[in-house]
Amino acid sequence: MNPTPETWPIGAALLNFTGTTADGRDRTTAGPEEWRQTLREVRAAGFDHVDLTDSWVRPGDLDSEGRRQLLKTAQSYDLAFSDIAVTRKSVITPDEDQAQRNIAYVKRTIDAAVDLEVPMVCLGLHDPFTEAQKTATWFWLAPGVEDEDTQENRDKAASRFRELGEYAAEREVSISLEMYEGTFLGTADSSVQLVTAVDLPNVGLCPDIGNIVRLHREVEDWREMLTKMLPHTNYWQLKNYFRDHDPATGAYASAPAPLALGYINYREAIGMALESGFDGPMCVEHYGGDGLSVTAMNRDYIREILRAKLPEA
Repeated sequence: MNPTPETWPIGAALLNFTGTTADGRDRTTAGPEEWRQTLREVRAAGFDHVDLTDSWVRPGDLDSEGRRQLLKTAQSYDLAFSDIAVTRKSVITPDEDQAQRNIAYVKRTIDAAVDLEVPMVCLGLHDPFTEAQKTATWFWLAPGVEDEDTQENRDKAASRFRELGEYAAEREVSISLEMYEGTFLGTADSSVQLVTAVDLPNVGLCPDIGNIVRLHREVEDWREMLTKMLPHTNYWQLKNYFRDHDPATGAYASAPAPLALGYINYREAIGMALESGFDGPMCVEHYGGDGLSVTAMNRDYIREILRAKLPEA
């Protein structure tokens, strides 16, 4: 791709915008009138790319005309889509009928990526929130659904991601698998094991190490996680957290933080990624408060690092 610091695709995640309109309608089917304000705000925050999070609008549930309207609406604000993030639709969820519906939805999303001129679709193995997660101050503080760790289940995950990767390759779309706790993508080793088992050139990893360092327990060092995963990385969701541990009580604490201020040293992390040859799209995320403004700060911080670390033209 050979991007420059100014042209590197850094998409604004839409996690902070709801999938329901103010009057209670599904934003996906509500159409351009309910899409414009969000995209206008993203553009006003200085973004030129959007990471199309399907908790806001589900492109896989739009027909061809709806996709055309979504692309046209984004282009009216000089925005392009850098990725579609499929959220909480595991292809190995224990309910097999639901798993098959999720697979069909992912295929429709890949088809939508072609219509929306999106090069990447990000998938994961995390399931919808439990009731405890819905009521927690931060959802990661409550237990979620975890993958049953059997070889049969691991093989099923690899087989289904391979099927989806082949489907995407036929349409010149890449797939990235998102790191997330409690799943077969929950550690660096298991993530590498899974993407290696899939074994397709258009399927890589999204090393979202922020999902791991926020957990209130001992976790693998973030440098070690990146060292293992970066050779397989084709897309990157970046966010940071304050993290503390009191050895006297064993208590952990975490809270969302701007990239420059949190536990992960992203100047070092981005340098590691560049040295590994990473040149894929990035997505800036932040939970809580004015997430869009924080992600805009994160975008500028990343470009500053890229200007310092990429070779001068």
